[in-house]
Amino acid sequence: MRSSLAPGIKLITSFSRDSWYRGFILFLTFLFYTSYHLSRKPISVVKSQLHRNCSNVVRPAELNVTNNETWCDWAPFDQDNYKTLFGAVDNSFLVAYAIGMFFSGIFGERLPLRYYLSAGMLLSGIFTSLFGLGYYWNIHSIWYYAFVQAMNGLVQTTGWPAVVACVGNWFGKGKRGFIMGVWNSHTSVGNILGSLIAGVFVSSAWGLSFIVPGIIIACTGVLCFFFLVEHPDDVNCVPPQHHESGEQEPLLRNSSSNEEIFSSPPPGTETSVVERSEEPAEAISFCGALKIPGVVEFSLCLLFAKLVSYTFLYWLPLYIANVAHFDPKGAGDMSTLFDVGGILGGILAGVVSDYTGGRASTCCVMLIFAAPMLFLYNHVGANGVPTTVGMLLVCGALVNGPYALITTAVSADLGTHECLRGNSRALSTVTAIIDGTGSIGAAIGPLLAGVISPTGWNNVFYMLITSDLLACLLLSRLVYKEIRGWCGYHTRMRGFKEI
Repeated sequence: MRSSLAPGIKLITSFSRDSWYRGFILFLTFLFYTSYHLSRKPISVVKSQLHRNCSNVVRPAELNVTNNETWCDWAPFDQDNYKTLFGAVDNSFLVAYAIGMFFSGIFGERLPLRYYLSAGMLLSGIFTSLFGLGYYWNIHSIWYYAFVQAMNGLVQTTGWPAVVACVGNWFGKGKRGFIMGVWNSHTSVGNILGSLIAGVFVSSAWGLSFIVPGIIIACTGVLCFFFLVEHPDDVNCVPPQHHESGEQEPLLRNSSSNEEIFSSPPPGTETSVVERSEEPAEAISFCGALKIPGVVEFSLCLLFAKLVSYTFLYWLPLYIANVAHFDPKGAGDMSTLFDVGGILGGILAGVVSDYTGGRASTCCVMLIFAAPMLFLYNHVGANGVPTTVGMLLVCGALVNGPYALITTAVSADLGTHECLRGNSRALSTVTAIIDGTGSIGAAIGPLLAGVISPTGWNNVFYMLITSDLLACLLLSRLVYKEIRGWCGYHTRMRGFKEI
């Protein structure tokens, strides 16, 4: 008597060849961008080691020093202006990242994504490691660390437009908010892993806190070169459909069909889709991408939303160490809870926006609730470990939820807008414009934190709360259109469309 097919084999064969390829690409791009964020995080953990309260540190008996307050600090961060220097190092990375991002999308549309991503990750590994090598080479020049960070910021711009464009090549509309909300957890996973890896070495040899992540991202670059598939056509898979044929689809409308993101186009449409993809499409211009309705509003909103998120990314471990009196490793570990909350917030934002069809409204509501939560965290967040844990999770969800939604599902919706007439070569440019504008805020936030923090952490949080409210205000026109659509003033279709 023949036995039945093994359950594991049944599961494997239940998915089509196209579905396996799509799942594989989703996993690879998740891994790639996890490594990008993993390599950015160490600087925020190491800050509290570069400048410490040396009066609380046991000095070796054989060490002869003249200054008991700064003997354990790493020059040039041993002076009273250390916060300003930290801000300068952060800004070297972020300003270079913001400027480079606007050009990165243009290159990403015109160069093979596999080569582009591989080169970017290898170079990121080199510059991340060079920062850590300053420990072993005994370098104490602020210009060295600022230069290395600036170069790292430039090469890291290869990541986001390329991975979003690759995912956009493989996946149709479907449940885009939920799927990309889960996928976007790579940002928080990378931050968490980066904090944990940096925390292992920060107290003993902080140079390894950079060198190990540098090696990891370089290895993923090699993996990208050997395994990334840019387009479904390259392996004879069916390209996805971004819009339903024969009707005008609103910009951020939730798919009305039961199409899942891993499914192929319906029978009968396969030939026409493949034929269309064989026609060479001209890459969209920068100005042309700006004319897509919604790009400007979401870009400006992301500027302030990313300002808040990146201020936490770069300053939260130092804030916890100063206010809650954790050691450098403990502060770095505790800060990962903010990113755990960010994972939950990104998924929640995707699910809600899929269900309601209101991307802008979902972002706006979360931003409104984030403002009072930031105020509460500043005043009660240090009142015991349970309170700190709870507030970090809530603030992480509310701050990173809108940021995650805009940079993933919204960018993909805008980059495949029906006014582009099926031209998939706009996705990288649109993504770069949105994330590039957001990166301006990411550069401004840590810089302002470095300037404001000497006057007190309260003022830093007031700046963050104001930024959240401004981000919400910039979406007001789109929220108004979505609400009118729900009330039946335009069409019953949710979202917003060009009028």
